[in-house]
Amino acid sequence: MSGQVTVLKSTPFRVKIATMATAIPPLKESEQIEFGEILPVGRSDETVSKITVASYNIRYAVGRFLISGGLLRKAGIVSSKGRARQIAENIRAAANAFSNNRLLPRVDVLALQEADKRTARAGGHHVARELAEALGTSWVHLPAGIPRGQEPMARQWWLDFEEPIGLYDEGDTGVALLSRLPMSEVTRIDLSWKECPWRPRLAMGATVSVGDRSLRIINAHVDPHAAVGGQLEQLEVLLENAERSTLPTLILGDFNTLSKRKAIETRNFLESQGYSTPFPTGTPTWRGAGIRLHADWIFGRGVNISNWGVARPLNVSDHWPIWAEIDVSSS
Repeated sequence: MSGQVTVLKSTPFRVKIATMATAIPPLKESEQIEFGEILPVGRSDETVSKITVASYNIRYAVGRFLISGGLLRKAGIVSSKGRARQIAENIRAAANAFSNNRLLPRVDVLALQEADKRTARAGGHHVARELAEALGTSWVHLPAGIPRGQEPMARQWWLDFEEPIGLYDEGDTGVALLSRLPMSEVTRIDLSWKECPWRPRLAMGATVSVGDRSLRIINAHVDPHAAVGGQLEQLEVLLENAERSTLPTLILGDFNTLSKRKAIETRNFLESQGYSTPFPTGTPTWRGAGIRLHADWIFGRGVNISNWGVARPLNVSDHWPIWAEIDVSSS
C-alpha cells in the first residue's frame, strides 16, 4: 500500500480510503466518495437473527438488451431520446423488486455495480442515490474515476456492445452499498486494470452492524477484459483487504466469469482461501442474445447462508440480482 487516509464524517460512517500503488490519479471533488443523508432504519436491534444481502450489476438501469441494444445503437437505429424517463422507470422497478418480497426477500444490504452518477448514458440520473431514496436506505457511492478524454483501446468484439461514457462526460460510474443497517469502516479498494486503462476497476468494503454483531462486506466489479490470471490477481487484492478483518466476511459482486473456465478458477481460488458459496457453478446471472452465463457471485467466510437465489425476471439490467439470507445469530 502506498498510503492510507482516515476521514471522519459527521454521519453514521467512519471512512478509510485505501490507495493502491497502481491507483488512478487523484479524483476531482465531484468524483469523491459520497455518503447518503438518510439514516439506517428498522433493523439495527439485537432481536434480528437474519438479514438479506443482495448484489446487482444494475448497468446504470438502462435495461436488459446489452447486445441487441449495442448493435442497434451502432447502426444509428436507436437514440438516447427518452433515456431519462426510461432510467427513472427502471429505478422504480428495481426499488419495488428489492422491497416487495416477491422476487426475493426484502433486502437489508444491496451491493451495486455499474451505478452511474449523472452520466449522459444514464439520462443524468444518480442511480445509487435515487434507488436508495426510493428504498429509504442509507447509501455510499464510490466513483471509478473514468479518465476524461482518453479513447478506449481496441478490445474483444464480444466486449464492445456496452455504451461507453462520453470522452468528456462529467459523470462517472462506480460501485455502491445501500443499507437499512448502520455501516462503518468504508474502504475504497482500487484493482489493477492493465487490460483496459480507460475503465478503472474498483471494489469497496464496509462493516455492517446488527445489534452487537458485525459483518464485513466487500463489493467488487472484476475486469471482464482480463484473462483468468488477471482476474485472479484482482481477487488477490480483495482477499488481502478482507484479511485485515477478523469479522465474518462476504465477498460479492460482478466477477465477470464469462466462461466456464473463469467460473471454475474463480470458485476454486476463493474456496482454497476458506470461502464458500451456495451458488452452483454455472448458475445463470447474466443473459444476452439467448446466451446465459454465471457472472455474479456471493462468497462467505465465517457466515451461515441459510437461503439464496437469483431474482428473475427483473429487466432493469442485463444481469439478474443475486441474494443470500445470512443467519447472523450463528455467524
